[in-house]
Order: sequence, then structure tokens, then C-alpha cells
Amino acid sequence: MDSDPAPGLARCGAPGAPHRRQPRLLSTRAGYASGVPAFRVVSDFSPAGDQPVAIAQLAEGIEAGDRFQTLLGITGSGKSATIAWTIESTQRPTLILAPNKSLAAQLAQEMKEFFPDNRVEFFVSYYDYYQPEAYIPSSDTYIEKDSSINDEIDRLRHSATAALLTRRDTIVVASVSCIYGMGDPAEYKGQLLELHVGVDYDQ
Repeated sequence: MDSDPAPGLARCGAPGAPHRRQPRLLSTRAGYASGVPAFRVVSDFSPAGDQPVAIAQLAEGIEAGDRFQTLLGITGSGKSATIAWTIESTQRPTLILAPNKSLAAQLAQEMKEFFPDNRVEFFVSYYDYYQPEAYIPSSDTYIEKDSSINDEIDRLRHSATAALLTRRDTIVVASVSCIYGMGDPAEYKGQLLELHVGVDYDQ
């Protein structure tokens, strides 16, 4: 990536040998579109330094079901690229959580550059402004709730949800607001209208 030290991996267990799986066509499951492309990183660089070992160990931990793994590295050391190559290695839908909207937007842009042939979605709070209701006892004042919703962000949230329901090659970059669901997935999917090229539909 650059001259900075490559990131290292801190987790329990013996380190695995460096390896990279070849991208493949993702298996089709009920509800997913057929012929979905495999995760494939597009980059002018290849894993270097400690990155191959970190990628192998992260992938090994994911396959083993490890709940927690920590990737350590200074700013600019290629941690995002390491995660991208790990996604390519494991071929699994991925949720990336960021602490705020700004960092989530930055990560989403990076992932879109790494995965131009796959779905990279953005899921953050759609509020431009939110004032919760409040009561001030000293002045006996009640302040009602007020908010402003960003329609474009709301559209992106629905795009992310639709991608998760229809494709396996999906990466969602989100802020912590994603812990608040949009409802029952089955109910949400029941409101979708699926259209296919070359198929006639009644109006």
C-alpha cells in the first residue's frame, strides 16, 4: 500500500499460513438472485508485509466462528485494504460499523473503490436534525419533539435493506444506528415487487 508498517493481527490461537482463496461465484440460496458475482477486490496493489498473514488469520478465525478479532495498525497502514481482502477471502456478506456518519461515509467510499462489481451500501441515521421532547420543571416548560429527515439517506437505507434481501455479494457500511431495525424482514420483503427482464406482468 505505502511505506507505513502493514497492520498486524491480535487474536488467540496459532498464526495460520498466508493464503488467499480464489474468488468464486457465490452459491444461490432461496430469496437471492442467481448468478451473483463473487466478492473481488480491484486494486493496483497486492497484500504485502504483514498483510498476507493478517488476512489468513482473520479468515481462519471467521471460518472457526471466533466472535472477536482485532486488527492493529497505525493510520495509513492499510487496515481497510486488509479487511477488503479478508472479505474477498471469506466470500461472506459483511457489515462494517463506524462510530459516526462521517467515518461511515469515508469507509463506504473506500469499499466501493475496492469492490466496484459488488453491492456496497450505506446505512446511517436519516435524521438531519433531531430534538427529543423535554420538560423544564423550573419554568414549567414543555418542548415537543422536532426532527428533520433526509430523504436521500432514507433512500440509501432502503437500498441497503433491499440488497441484503436479494444478494449475497453485499457489504453494508453503517453507523451504530443500524442496531435499530426497520421491522420484520419477512414483512419488509413482502412489500417488495420483483421484476425480471423478459417477463410479462399484468398491470
